[in-house]
Amino acid sequence: MASLYTEQGKNIRRTWLLMTVFLVMIIAIGYFIGWYLNDPSILYIAIVFSLFMNVTAYWFSDKVALAATGAKEADERQYRELHRVLENLAITAGLPKPRLYVIDDPAPNAFAAGRNPKHAVVAVTTGLLSQLERSELEGVIAHELSHVGNRDILVMTVAVVLAGFIAIIADIFLRVSFFGGNNREGRNPILAIAGIVAIILAPFAAQLIQLAVSRKREFLADASGALLTRYPDALASALQKISSYQAPMRRANHATAHLFISNPFGAHEAGKFIARIFSTHPPVEERIAALTQMRV
Repeated sequence: MASLYTEQGKNIRRTWLLMTVFLVMIIAIGYFIGWYLNDPSILYIAIVFSLFMNVTAYWFSDKVALAATGAKEADERQYRELHRVLENLAITAGLPKPRLYVIDDPAPNAFAAGRNPKHAVVAVTTGLLSQLERSELEGVIAHELSHVGNRDILVMTVAVVLAGFIAIIADIFLRVSFFGGNNREGRNPILAIAGIVAIILAPFAAQLIQLAVSRKREFLADASGALLTRYPDALASALQKISSYQAPMRRANHATAHLFISNPFGAHEAGKFIARIFSTHPPVEERIAALTQMRV
């Protein structure tokens, strides 16, 4: 079985590959928009913005994720027990204690973000705190710390920012093309249509890249978290409670969905056929089965 450390190098390489792929996609979109609107300067603007967004994704992705989910820093006096659980597990895992945040939401869920263990954050919902027993909460926190140790958080949070940026570029181009694209005489209409279709599909391609970052990381984080607490049944029980909650999170969105321990759109949405195809998480039944079969 892969450990916390064997996956670190792979995830760092995946991050650079992910950033390169997004860079190429944005430059390609910029090239086509410049060709379509007969304005070559758009390509250079796309290159500058893609480089800027790569830097932003690397350095500030945790802040973007926290802002998108409405997370607030957890007061040490109000959430003393939660801080103690996080600190004890971080020491056990040999990691610096991440900054701790709380999301005011009745849906039980949690996520980790940041570019490396020294700049990691862990966020949990108020629903998670109210519905889980201590051993189950420890299992969830251990799962998130495993993401930190595996460097999954770097890959996942970079994907949030870059996928969102591609969606914004595609939307801007479509609005411009419908309301005043200029000087398209002499263009090959087939090539123009193909380019427009490609840009329309670009956000979906970005989402598929997010999925490719891969669902396996959840199985690895489950296993590593269970090894950290030496109690896989507690995490299995927590996943059962989290996944059975019907309502979505108040600020659930597709850009940050893959950060959470479970689908933030609720059990009803997670069960739909199309939703399962584009799900950022493997079926919870498979995760629970893998945990209940573990021997630690």
